[in-house]
Amino acid sequence: MNWPRPSQISYRTLRVWQRNFSVYRRTWKISFLPPLLEPLLYILAFGVGLAVMVGELQYAGRPLSYTVFIAPALVSVAIMYNAFFETTYNSFVRMYWQKTYDALLATPLNLEEIILGEMLWAATKSVIAATLMGSVISLCGLFEYPGALLLIPIAALGGLLFAAFGMICTALVPGIEMFNLPIFLGVTPMFLFSGTFFPLENLPGWAQSLAQLLPLTHLVALVRGSALEFWSGSLWLSLLYLLAVTAILLPLAIALMVRRIVR
Repeated sequence: MNWPRPSQISYRTLRVWQRNFSVYRRTWKISFLPPLLEPLLYILAFGVGLAVMVGELQYAGRPLSYTVFIAPALVSVAIMYNAFFETTYNSFVRMYWQKTYDALLATPLNLEEIILGEMLWAATKSVIAATLMGSVISLCGLFEYPGALLLIPIAALGGLLFAAFGMICTALVPGIEMFNLPIFLGVTPMFLFSGTFFPLENLPGWAQSLAQLLPLTHLVALVRGSALEFWSGSLWLSLLYLLAVTAILLPLAIALMVRRIVR
């Protein structure tokens, strides 16, 4: 397996992003609806229904309503889902059935640029989803400003990480039906046990330690800290964690995808 070299990447990578953006513009009205309506459904279900049973909880030494607690987690989960599904199902379809990669390779683009461009586009979709959801949640008075403005760069970083994770899955699975396995073993546990719907302190000690290894745990911490302006030194550790994991997964995803396509 050959790791990508910086000399293999050029400005042409943005042409892959531009191609995907041009396709997205044709269906943007449909793509806009889920990020706009999803937070309203969650807030209605959890904020009106479950919050009555839960009441207030303690987070970072401050009392919070359950609705305020889960609102940033909804954005974090959207960041993960948009990036992961873009570089799994959508990239797989473009690669095998639509033959988009074959068409792109007929241009001066190389494989490394195509794969990086795909991941950059997936991160962009995460930013779009986070911006739309954050705007809707802000209208409900659940986010604090100017801290919530940091959601955009955080979404870009988180989107890039989960785009790389999804691309690694695409490079390894034998067929599209096998995406159920990383979803069951990776995405679903992160969705449930990354501090999304309850504080990590509610878990046993060993489960808390395992949760700290999950990327979504640190993404949720950063989004919640920024959106609610709960600043603490641990957020720097979460940021360093996401940066380090992204720096590892990005070149690994490119190398694995090049190996798969070349074979």
